[in-house]
Amino acid sequence: MSDIAIAQKAKMRPILGLAAERLGIDAEHLDPYGHYKAKVSLEYLASRRDLPRGKLILVTAISPTPAGEGKTTTSVGLGDALSLIGKKAMICLREPALGPCFGVKGGAAGGGYAQVVPMEDINLHFTGDFHAIAAAHNLLAAMVDNHIHHDNTLGIDNRQISWRRTMDMNDRALRELVVGLGGTANGFARQDGFDIIAASEVMAILCLSRSVSELKRRLGNIQVGQTRGGQPVLARDLKADGAMTALLKDALRPNLVQTMENNPVFVHGGPFANIAHGCNTLVATEAALSLSDYVVTEAGFGADLGAEKFIDIKCRKAELKPDAVVLVATIRALKYHGGVPVKEVGKENLEALRAGLPNLERHLHNLRECFGLPCVVAINHFTADTAAEVALVQQRVAELGAQAVICRHWAEGGKGATELAQKVVELADQPNHSFRFLYPDDMPLWDKISAVATQLYGAAGISADAKVKDTLAKWTHLYPHFPVCIAKTQSSFSADAALRGAPSGHILPIREVRLSRGAEFVVAIAGTMMTMPGLPKVPAAEAIDVDDTGKISGLF
Repeated sequence: MSDIAIAQKAKMRPILGLAAERLGIDAEHLDPYGHYKAKVSLEYLASRRDLPRGKLILVTAISPTPAGEGKTTTSVGLGDALSLIGKKAMICLREPALGPCFGVKGGAAGGGYAQVVPMEDINLHFTGDFHAIAAAHNLLAAMVDNHIHHDNTLGIDNRQISWRRTMDMNDRALRELVVGLGGTANGFARQDGFDIIAASEVMAILCLSRSVSELKRRLGNIQVGQTRGGQPVLARDLKADGAMTALLKDALRPNLVQTMENNPVFVHGGPFANIAHGCNTLVATEAALSLSDYVVTEAGFGADLGAEKFIDIKCRKAELKPDAVVLVATIRALKYHGGVPVKEVGKENLEALRAGLPNLERHLHNLRECFGLPCVVAINHFTADTAAEVALVQQRVAELGAQAVICRHWAEGGKGATELAQKVVELADQPNHSFRFLYPDDMPLWDKISAVATQLYGAAGISADAKVKDTLAKWTHLYPHFPVCIAKTQSSFSADAALRGAPSGHILPIREVRLSRGAEFVVAIAGTMMTMPGLPKVPAAEAIDVDDTGKISGLF
């Protein structure tokens, strides 16, 4: 049975009753979106901010492959398993973006019997958060061009506008374009382009804001360009911050849904980890920590991307500390990293598996040694995995001083991940005084990028042209405490997606840097990474359909 067919058979509980029984949230603090989704009041969550916090469990993964790893599925299975062993647990996930749903990746609500429901709603329009973010982002873009059209009293330099437009779709034709064509009534012609919403600074700001006032402050600090004299022009200068906040005030409230086993989940915010900071909202994470004893959250793609940004950006800004980390791997993916074509990963191949293990080893080393975090490896089980292959992975992980646990949550739900849950509780309940960030706040931006590349990616160094270096030097002086957010391929430790396993000694080329002044970090774009994806030759959208009763099929 497909994931969507399994999800459509779920027996969901009305969300108001579930919230009251499992979380103690009265209906007056919830705004239901139908029977099975609700937004939680920010005022209610603010009243809980000083309460004791639960343990924070981060789920991350090896470098992703076409063979699949199942990080979200593992997050859901672990949350269900923690509840099964008697722990009060919540799950915090990101909202799926429409682009990947219709592209190659598919949905992001888990899989098999470890899913968040209602699956179709979550993967499509959900509660409208992404649309609100796009509207706020594009309102600012429209106000920039409108200001220039009407006298340009701020003196914005048409050649120095850095604020692009956005949409929640993979559309390579919109990466670079010219706006303002058609005569004087349409403004001034200039080069522009679109990014996908997951890469929008507005998305990052929403995910890092605790309150409406902080949201407005950060939106006002967005830099849209420069004057002809080189001075920054902010959204606040255009008087756009108030209207943008009005569009986003409801989107800031966390979305409450449930797993197929009727355990509570926050699904809120959706930045990608390969081109943005890859974490769900801070307001949802902190709310969950005040409402439960164990919070399971995920960070996008491999640990070199999502986990690094979760720690060096989100944890740094919010004074959070993970109590344990789950590193998800599959036998299939490790064989792919060992050189096996994706069509052959279902066959036993100990030699390829052994060749692919360095990818797992480097991620495990980074989490434990670079960040000082206790870590367990979750082997997300597939039916083609052989006993010899499983034993090889477990033996190698044990040699490295950690434990690898077999998980069958896709097929069995929470009961297939109870051993993982018990190990996570064991790790999380031990005091950890070794946690650390990869670099200090006051390190120059160039050195911060270099630290990530050399310490986590195995690179020999980084490279960039003089313009990028000069820009980073300038921003280091202006924003000395900003962390860095590296945008690079998720498929490799390098900037080359074809380099599988654990390449080392390469140079990470920094093509471009972007200032996220409102989100308070600097984006460094490596290699050929694009902030607007394209669709594959056969997009997933071709398989999605709806029957006469409104039942959706083909969404996975």
